[in-house]
Amino acid sequence: MSELDATLAATLSDRYTANLARIRELAAPLNEKQFWTKPFPFGNSFGHLVLHLTGNLNYYIGAQIAQTGYLRDRPREFSESNPPSKDDALKHLGDAVAMVVETIHGQSSAGWLKDYSAVGSSCHNRLDMILQCAAHMQHHIGQMIYLVSEIERQSSS
Repeated sequence: MSELDATLAATLSDRYTANLARIRELAAPLNEKQFWTKPFPFGNSFGHLVLHLTGNLNYYIGAQIAQTGYLRDRPREFSESNPPSKDDALKHLGDAVAMVVETIHGQSSAGWLKDYSAVGSSCHNRLDMILQCAAHMQHHIGQMIYLVSEIERQSSS
């Protein structure tokens, strides 16, 4: 592995690991009900965003790059009426991030540049998709910050 490949793998792995740590930190003060409650009449619950990120990583990186065979049901990520427990949902996200980190460390210079295609993606190579998924996580972390703030505001009223 070249120095650039090693640096890229370490940097991306650190980003995914930091994203997961931030999600766990934000989820920590939420009880089970708060984790699955939508604090607004629109949008998502914190828990459904966790399901969505888990599905996103398992599909775009797992199924398409790591060849895990994962089959995605995207609408269910936002509408699951019988969701797993908070702990199980976070564990599944942790498992997905671990798979992503393993996949990242398995890439070579040629691997990063391999053609990429998937339903719902305009990315053209693996590096592009791995960067896109990290940015997608950070986008939803921003939403999670807002959700936690609102849940805390509603709880103190």
